[in-house]
Amino acid sequence: MLKPFLTAVAAAALFATPVAPALATTPSTHAPGQTSVTNLAHLDSLLDSVPLRAGVAGHTTYRLAAEPTAEAPWVYANHQADGSFQRVGGGAFDPETGYYGQGAFDADDIARAAVVYVRDWQQNHTASSRRHAYELLRELTYLQTSSGPNAGDVVLWQQSDGTLNPTPTPADSPNPSDAGESFWLARTLWALGEAAPAFGSADPSFARFLGQRYALALAALNRGSLTRYGQYDVANGARVPAWIVTQSTAATTEATLGLSAWLKANPRDAATRTALGKEAAGLAAMAVGSPGTWPFGGFLATTTSRSMWNGWGGEAPAALSAAAAVLGRPDYQAVAERAVRNFIPQVLTTGGPDNGWTPTPFDQSQIAYGADSLVESALTVASHSHDPSLRRLAGVAAAWFFGANRTNSPLYDPATGVCVDGVAGNGDVNRNCGAESTIHTELTMLSLDAHPDVRALATAGTSVVSRTGLAVVEAESGTLAGGATLASPASAWTGSANWSGSYVQAAAGASVTIPVSADRGDVVHPVVNLAAEPTGTTAWTATLAPGRVVPLGSTPNGGLGAQGIAATSSALLPLTLPPLPAGTVAVTARVTSGSLQLDALLVQPAVAHLTLPNLTLTAPASGGFTITR
Repeated sequence: MLKPFLTAVAAAALFATPVAPALATTPSTHAPGQTSVTNLAHLDSLLDSVPLRAGVAGHTTYRLAAEPTAEAPWVYANHQADGSFQRVGGGAFDPETGYYGQGAFDADDIARAAVVYVRDWQQNHTASSRRHAYELLRELTYLQTSSGPNAGDVVLWQQSDGTLNPTPTPADSPNPSDAGESFWLARTLWALGEAAPAFGSADPSFARFLGQRYALALAALNRGSLTRYGQYDVANGARVPAWIVTQSTAATTEATLGLSAWLKANPRDAATRTALGKEAAGLAAMAVGSPGTWPFGGFLATTTSRSMWNGWGGEAPAALSAAAAVLGRPDYQAVAERAVRNFIPQVLTTGGPDNGWTPTPFDQSQIAYGADSLVESALTVASHSHDPSLRRLAGVAAAWFFGANRTNSPLYDPATGVCVDGVAGNGDVNRNCGAESTIHTELTMLSLDAHPDVRALATAGTSVVSRTGLAVVEAESGTLAGGATLASPASAWTGSANWSGSYVQAAAGASVTIPVSADRGDVVHPVVNLAAEPTGTTAWTATLAPGRVVPLGSTPNGGLGAQGIAATSSALLPLTLPPLPAGTVAVTARVTSGSLQLDALLVQPAVAHLTLPNLTLTAPASGGFTITR
């Protein structure tokens, strides 16, 4: 479950009568030293004791009778005027029952918090982190259904008194939340896959229990999407894997992280090796494009859309690289490395870890989840390619937390462990600091502390000096001729993409001339609403400053193919024209046959750049990147 920027903002206004008291965040026993940036104090403050009710059918956990409570983090933490934080749950609060429409705690955050504490315990030998990991894992496995037809699936929400809420308001999908495959099942696999090996020698009895629950989760995955392994769906003419977890790259990524961690510790586990091979094959199929062709080798967000990348799915290269290492699949490593080398530099030079390119950078709000995903991908791929330049790229991505963002101010305080819930596209900062944001912030900090050279780059990147990346030039800014008209979509969201604004509708003989300011080698990607059936072609030309016109070739107006599982029969997709000549002042689209719906031009610089106080990242349109200091 994702708690995006606007959801957290709304939470501050909705929950006027919270259950939990306000907490001031103070440094923990794991306070940072002069160089360490990991500080779990704020995450510690979100944890609360949860009663675990005995006698609930299908729900039990390790040593329930002897230890009838566990721990879980509150979902949200609203920033107060005095600097403290008010812990709140999800959904509308009922003061009579003390319940939230969703709950106080959720399996998504419990699982990911457990990953944080396991990694801190393993990396820093922090005794308190071992204890928190133990309690969180007992809580997570209580939420996991242990018997019956849904064994292995997970109830998402729980109230502060321990009551499970499998059908919240609004309802989850699936509903009830343990009725099938889900993000929270994938994250449970992630937590158990990392935690069980960690406890192997420290607490063998608990490790065996976690292994049993891992097996339950794996069985649930096997009876879910993996029953469709080898089958393919069609989405707007593209062949897509039918076995992706909940049709989501992000969910598949997190399941893959857990499977890879388990298999690394248990290389003879044939069942995990088989499942991981299937998940990795699905992930690899979601990477599309190449240098100069959108999305430049990145991973699409979902099998239902050919137009969408999201920031929180940005850890797919990390997951595929981890799988490649344990499976012995250099071809998968190559896919992951291609995405990191070609796509992540385009993201960083354009504006940073945006929530969504759909297909233009439409959702420019940014959250720790997306930022952490870029850092983890660059570091993981670097660890398996042994390329130091990828480590430096991770440092550039991590600088977002320390000031290299659109606010030019820190979004994380290592002295307290406090982060922010997000930055809006206009630079407004959401000062709340809920569980998801804290978890992904600390995952980045743990990675930085494990790689001091990367940490040094990140912490020195305290502002953005300059940035030049992908630019959106709206089609409606052009001059219409020959009967071309402007149209406004009823909604920006089509079901699988976003119109960036109005669009130009043009029939045969009509044209639109759009002013651009371009250097030699800049690449224009017309964002066209391509129809399923062939609907003619459009010829493109570049107008140079002296008035000379240079042909740029032609593109189809349709011909995608069958709609399949996509939400609409047409799809907004960036096409690719040849590099522009020097002196281009306008680009003209002239419909030669059929009809055209043109949303915008996505202009990719010949060489994009991001300059921080300590370095410059350059990313040629032809692919790759360099970092100079």
